[in-house]
Amino acid sequence: MKTIVLGAGIIGISTAWHLLQRGHEVTVVDRQPDAALETSFGNAGQISVSYCEPWANRDAPLKALKWMFDKEAPLLFRPQLDWQQWRWGLQFLAQCNDTAFERNVQQIVALGAYSHTALKEVVHATGIDYHRLERGIAHFYTDAKAFDAAAHASELMRQYGVERRMVSRDELLQIEPAFRSYGDHIAGGTYTRSDESGDARQFTQALARRCAERGAQFLYGHHVVRLETTGNAIDSIAVSAHGSDARGQKDVKKLVANAYVAACGSYTAPLLRSVGVDLPIYPGKGYSATFPLLRPDDAPQVSTIDDGRKIAMTRMGDVLRVAGTIELGGFDLSLDNPVARARCHMLSRRIEEILPGVCDTRTPEQGGNPQYWTGLRPATPTNIPFIGRTKVGKLWVNAGHGTLGWTHGAGSGKALAELMGGAMPQMASGKDGKGFGFLGY
Repeated sequence: MKTIVLGAGIIGISTAWHLLQRGHEVTVVDRQPDAALETSFGNAGQISVSYCEPWANRDAPLKALKWMFDKEAPLLFRPQLDWQQWRWGLQFLAQCNDTAFERNVQQIVALGAYSHTALKEVVHATGIDYHRLERGIAHFYTDAKAFDAAAHASELMRQYGVERRMVSRDELLQIEPAFRSYGDHIAGGTYTRSDESGDARQFTQALARRCAERGAQFLYGHHVVRLETTGNAIDSIAVSAHGSDARGQKDVKKLVANAYVAACGSYTAPLLRSVGVDLPIYPGKGYSATFPLLRPDDAPQVSTIDDGRKIAMTRMGDVLRVAGTIELGGFDLSLDNPVARARCHMLSRRIEEILPGVCDTRTPEQGGNPQYWTGLRPATPTNIPFIGRTKVGKLWVNAGHGTLGWTHGAGSGKALAELMGGAMPQMASGKDGKGFGFLGY
């Protein structure tokens, strides 16, 4: 079957790989000149099956209100004259209860475990090198009350088969000695040995090359002009290369296939609305900074979450990647405004507090080169992605992974390929995956 995948991030490339494995003829379309140059480019690098609680919980509304005027807040809601933002916000509030939270956690963890297994299978088959660290993920708390509350989350994870265990400050510092200079501020932590980390961009670009070697065609530097329908089915996709021809006209070409997969991250929602498929996916602007290491021997070797600032830090070769925060304010990717600068500078300041002198944390204004970056995380109110068949014929979707695209990427690609082949993915949340709620099933 001929299949066109729209999007060359971790989700799109994983989908392409698994479709090729099942005999599909695959073409991948992306507006960038290579794979993984948007949301998959600069994330924290964590494969965090054990740290995947939904944003929506009973405490989230009060926290969001409290943080609204704090430029450095972990979750910052920036009101816009945008109906989609307000609708998404209302749907999010509807999930802020214990019943919804536990239901959503169950599905997110099930997909995470399924995806982690799928990732290991791909790595075994390809031998891709991506600064992989199989040393678990730690999470430290600077607030005693937050540390006490972590026991409930750990117990919840254990109920779903994830061994996230509570550790004392001394044990956490044994797991990751790099934080000893900050140890007096740490109340305790949690640790999951089975989690891991690595560079999502390196992995995705390497997997894209493997796909090309297996016959996949790539149309980089092309954007989707429109989805063209006949009746209630897609019959072609109009795409255009960046730039113009000699007459100043866009070179538009039509691509025809048996199936079309929308895996465009946050941009999936407006694209699908053009053909009557309305999915509640809204962009969450996330930030990262990549710091050169000054003292590599003193840098962390275990990927870690700082609960105080809700940021994650991961060693990637000779740099430290630090990422976190969510800003709900539309499709803005600017790094040159007061809010963005404040959030980026917070990353520099916080790492210098935790790991003094280990990284070059100087801001550009101070003469440093921290490689600040931002990307749009495709958020759903439940934190559960949309995977499956839409109501429009031949049109499938794999999008809405929020902050867990790297954690859920390999499994989401495999799950969609199985669904397109008429099989139900084997999820732990229900027999033959039926408890997961794949789109169209």
